[in-house]
This record gives sequence, C-alpha cells and structure tokens, in this order.
Amino acid sequence: MFELILNVLLFLFLVYAAIFNVIEAPIPEKVQRNPYALQPGTWPTVLIVLLLVLIGFNIIKIIKEKKGKEEFSFGSFVQGIPDFFKSKLFIGMLLVVIASIILEPLGYMVTCFFLLFTYAILLGDKNIIRNLIVSLALTLFLYLFFGVMLKVNLPRGTVPALRNFALWLESLLP
Repeated sequence: MFELILNVLLFLFLVYAAIFNVIEAPIPEKVQRNPYALQPGTWPTVLIVLLLVLIGFNIIKIIKEKKGKEEFSFGSFVQGIPDFFKSKLFIGMLLVVIASIILEPLGYMVTCFFLLFTYAILLGDKNIIRNLIVSLALTLFLYLFFGVMLKVNLPRGTVPALRNFALWLESLLP
C-alpha cells in the first residue's frame, strides 16, 4: 500500500510541477522572436509527460498485482507506519534532509563527508577507520569531478573557518 500511495503522490506532484512550473514559465523575449528556437519548457514537458505515463503504468501494475491481498489494505498500511519511522529507509531520508539544511552554512566538503560517513554507518559498516578514509576519499573525488572538472560552483559554507578551508583548497588546484 505504501508503494501505491508514494506513486500517487509522485504523480500528483509531477502534475502540479507541469502546470505551475513548466507550462506557466515565462518565455524570454529573445526566444519569442525566433520561430525556430526550442521553447524553454519543451524538454521538461516531455520528461514530465513520460514520467507521468510510466508512473501511471506502475500504479496500474501495483493495483493488479496486490488487489485482494490482505497486506494491500489501508488498515495494514496504518499499522505499518510506526515500523516505517524506525526503518533505515526513513533514517536515510532524514540524513538527506539534514544534509540539505547544513549544506549552505557548512559547505560542500563537510556536508558530503557527513552524509557519506553516516550513510555507511547506517548501512552497517562497523570499521570506523575505513569509513573515515573512504568518506574522505569520495568527498575529495566528487569535489575534483564536479568542482574542478565540470566547474560546478559547490557551496563553500558561511562558517568562516570552513569557508577559508574551501577557498584554500580551491587555491591548491588549477
């Protein structure tokens, strides 16, 4: 039942996004004057429609497969809610929310390291030293890939010491 509810909510969110963020998005004057220019909402609309069709098929598949089964009832869904809040899935969701909140003040380096380290612990990695080394290596690799190679501006943080560290690290790389 949880999977069906999640699919329906995702479907509704995509319909909302398509109506209020893609279809009603303002079109720049430069694009309006050029009849051959691809409109800014073309690709988002195509992707959202494709996702809506696929999610619709998934909703139908879920209903066909689980229709008539005892666990596919609203009562069993309500009984399973406390277990969901104790699950690793929910804790992982909380970690992502916390990471999105601390990203701007603490910057990319600290946030990425925190997320990788805590996720490894959540998934059952008991070796703290290995976890520290792998989290640090992945953080640096991702920084080099996105920040240096792809030139994505990663948040440096607003905490002065962390911001200075990020600026120092950037000064080491060409």
